[in-house]
Amino acid sequence: MYHLKSEGGAAMGKSPVSLKNRDILQLQGMTEPQMRLILDTAKEMKTIIDRDIKKVPTLRGKAIINLFYEASTRTRTSFELAGKYLGADVINIAASTSSVVKGESLRDTLLTIEAMGVDAVIMRHEVEGSSHFASQILKPVVINAGDGAHEHPTQGLLDMFTVLQYKQRIDGLKVVIVGDVLHSRVARSNIWGMKTLGAQVHVAGPATLLAREMECMGVTVHTSVEEAIEGADVINVLRIQKERQGKGLFPSTREYARLFGINARRLKLAKPDALLMHQVP
Repeated sequence: MYHLKSEGGAAMGKSPVSLKNRDILQLQGMTEPQMRLILDTAKEMKTIIDRDIKKVPTLRGKAIINLFYEASTRTRTSFELAGKYLGADVINIAASTSSVVKGESLRDTLLTIEAMGVDAVIMRHEVEGSSHFASQILKPVVINAGDGAHEHPTQGLLDMFTVLQYKQRIDGLKVVIVGDVLHSRVARSNIWGMKTLGAQVHVAGPATLLAREMECMGVTVHTSVEEAIEGADVINVLRIQKERQGKGLFPSTREYARLFGINARRLKLAKPDALLMHQVP
């Protein structure tokens, strides 16, 4: 979902693919032109990382808050560096070291941040829909860095960017997502994003870790990994999200690895040039 802020007047709506003053809350509902605009822009901006001086004035004078209610290394650091590379002032707020530990509500935290005059809030929260809630309260742009098991749109865009780097296209590729699909916000964002750009998306895992709505999302569901990855162009291996799981979803990690782990023997079923992507904790 992208959500149009009320401010900006005539500056908004000039281009059908403009994302100016828009929240990025989910990939479900985002159009192909909007995704391609982000991916094309990222391709140009990636060159900054390879420069001796990693600085451009794109966001000079802007203030960004990274508001993280869940632990993060890669996502928070990536957003912090991106903001600084683009010239913004970036502040990190971790719930464990903020007034949240004293009982401050999410709403009060958001309103406090807004009162400081920030321009964007990058938010990760354990509750599904929290970023949408924030977007209804805040005038600054909100970017969802993961809301519970709902979506992680920027990770989905990054995964698509990676596929484009190695495959030069997404349209027509067979993309297989293996593992704990039920609890994975990354899986949902990947499904919506890859499908929008024309991929054939398959998911595989134990029946207890496959969300019931998967088939309604237009994907092919498998409980056999071998069946799923046969002829695959891209295999995205999810981690087991023990922090979100109840007990009894599979007998043991050893049993899970035997039945659903990706190994050399199973990889032979995929295309010889298949891209293997692995989600780290």
